[in-house]
Amino acid sequence: MYNNSMKLLFLSSLMMGSILSISSNSWLGVWMGLEINLLSIIPLLTDSKNMMINESAIKYFIIQAMASTMLLISILLIQMKYTMWWEKENIPSTMIMSSMMLKMGAAPFHFWLPEVMGSSSWMNCLILLTWQKIAPMMALSYCIKMGTFTFSVIMASIIIGAMGGLNQTSLRQIMAYSSISHLGWMISSMIISENTWELYFYVYFLLNTVTVLIFSNMKLFSLNQVYLLGNMKPEIKFMMMLSLLSLGGLPPMLGFLPKWIVIQSLVDNNMTAMMFTMVVFTTITLYYYMRISFSAIIMSHTENSWSVGIKNNKSAMIMPMMTAISMMGLICTSNWMLFY
Repeated sequence: MYNNSMKLLFLSSLMMGSILSISSNSWLGVWMGLEINLLSIIPLLTDSKNMMINESAIKYFIIQAMASTMLLISILLIQMKYTMWWEKENIPSTMIMSSMMLKMGAAPFHFWLPEVMGSSSWMNCLILLTWQKIAPMMALSYCIKMGTFTFSVIMASIIIGAMGGLNQTSLRQIMAYSSISHLGWMISSMIISENTWELYFYVYFLLNTVTVLIFSNMKLFSLNQVYLLGNMKPEIKFMMMLSLLSLGGLPPMLGFLPKWIVIQSLVDNNMTAMMFTMVVFTTITLYYYMRISFSAIIMSHTENSWSVGIKNNKSAMIMPMMTAISMMGLICTSNWMLFY
């Protein structure tokens, strides 16, 4: 009971910190919101029974504290030296963008994300993948502009996100590299318009939630366990495959809709070379999603040493509904094309 009330308290202040950061009209307010958010998630990441999780919480704290310090120094420099329209200046905008990208885990500031994710619980992973990206991305959208630095970050995120996940056996680290790849797409959609990146984030939030809930309920943590799913119900395997393929952006799933909009917008803005590179490397991420889902469905194994099963609880109804939503991508994209 005490543990649940503690989690509820810190989860509330975590959300409050992000909302304060988003709704603030000054950079100091943004920094304060991010600090409240950081101090709230550390108790959620720690666990007295598992020393590895405590280590990942310390790593997370050090990195986030560095990013916050960098943001605060950038704000002070801007206040002292630059005019009202500092966003047009190269140095201050790059400094603030770097601090936000370090908070999100975009490449080349990504090294902490797979490490922290690799030893966290699935629910903490879900918070790190979704909610913890909202406030830094909103702050990033205030000062982002297309330049050599932004282009390098987009390319690095998509390439590292694709290549890094290939040699991983931990599902949590695969999801971390997938997140880095999606961040590249989100930053590129941010350059196009605010509506585009918000749509991308909503879809990404939904699909990540479905996938992580399935992994959490089946207690899957590595690829070895996926190979030994011979005794699992086929409908659960099918749900897992659909959610993973949708997260990878395979047409006609829902995950393809935001990617389609970004691709079309990049072509309209004469960024064809960048778009082509993004699409090519995203097919690699799709490969490691397919490796997880196909190994669960095609490979059958009779041993029960890694026996897993889904509990008959409320999530047993929620997950099929959410998977059905992720399948509605064909209808959504068709309607969007009619009105475009």
